[in-house]
Amino acid sequence: MKEKLIMIGAGVETIPAIQKAVEMGIHVVAMDLNPQAPGFAHAQEKVIGCVYTPEKAVTALDNWALSGNKPDGVMCAAVDAPHTVAAVARHFGLKSVSMETAALATDKLAMKDRFKEEGIAIPWYKEIFSTEELQSIIETRRETIVIKPVDSRGARGVLRLIFGSDKMPAPEWAFKYARNESPTGRVMVESYLDGPQISTEGFVINGQTYTPGFADRNYEFIDKFAPHIIENGGQLPSLLNAETQHAVKKLSGEAAIALGIDNGVAKGDMVLHKGKPYVIEMAARLSGGYFCSHLIPWNAGVDFVKAAIHLAMGDIPDPESITPAYQKGVAQRYLFPPQGKVIKIDGVEEARKIDGIRMVEIRTAKGEIIPPTTNHPARAGVVIGVAETGEEAVRNVEKAVSLIKITTQ
Repeated sequence: MKEKLIMIGAGVETIPAIQKAVEMGIHVVAMDLNPQAPGFAHAQEKVIGCVYTPEKAVTALDNWALSGNKPDGVMCAAVDAPHTVAAVARHFGLKSVSMETAALATDKLAMKDRFKEEGIAIPWYKEIFSTEELQSIIETRRETIVIKPVDSRGARGVLRLIFGSDKMPAPEWAFKYARNESPTGRVMVESYLDGPQISTEGFVINGQTYTPGFADRNYEFIDKFAPHIIENGGQLPSLLNAETQHAVKKLSGEAAIALGIDNGVAKGDMVLHKGKPYVIEMAARLSGGYFCSHLIPWNAGVDFVKAAIHLAMGDIPDPESITPAYQKGVAQRYLFPPQGKVIKIDGVEEARKIDGIRMVEIRTAKGEIIPPTTNHPARAGVVIGVAETGEEAVRNVEKAVSLIKITTQ
């Protein structure tokens, strides 16, 4: 009988993980609250359940198990739900991060508290409870700060408040905006550290850290979409020198261990400020944005998702299989059309014909509404390309993006 893997979430970016598990001969049970979730078409079974509410997910899967079903593993990909994974794992006696680790990974304030306790380099931070407190911090610190919900995802509710800038929103609006995106109504601020930002993605295996995923993040539109902080993809291999990369990877691994990850995945949001690496956030899950499923394999030859599935099933992947075999150029850029109703989409097939383009994914259609660009889910599509160097990949991808015209009114 085939082993069964519960996949928490069945959105479009989870599909590669579902497909990989099926390819490995595993019976996939996908769970999502959306009955029309696109990942269901690729799984052997589907369960309707809330991926962000652990107790509801456990109840839904308990009902599935009534007919004698027993899972052998559980995981999530491109869904920030390690707390649900941990709850399901505990209920069915499966391998995953602990409930404590999952709680730390989904609560940015608790995460920073743990990092501070363990001596992990992080920006200054503080929980705040009122507009007045925010105003006082702005006047006292006189620096650019970031305000964010303690427990949201996808850059929702995150704002960069530039001290002295005419783009600085009113503190009352900024506080309410961040608080409204927090399920628990909690808000925090932290220093904005300027410098190159890096995405890391790796594993902790029996206390040993591996970081095959290392990408320079692209924030070329940070002023255009201010005060919102919107990333526009990135590139691999990194332009940082080997010594600096080693320092960032070392800190990323230490942060993962500080969160209590012993056998699992860890996704780091890092920044290099004045030559020193800092941790912005750390996630105990597989990333979204096709980083783990496409960018890392194309860049380094590491089948990251396959190794993560092995861990979820209680197996330890061979260290050689998660060690980069090479470094090819990979670039990713997103589409940000003007808000409004889509009346025409042109240039998609022309973009696909550009050298090295491996993916052109349009996430909107004629007649749909493009919302204001205030968070990452608002992106209307993605283009990914591969070349011998990162610079060449960037040129090809940016050329492809320039050919795609999404007209709105």
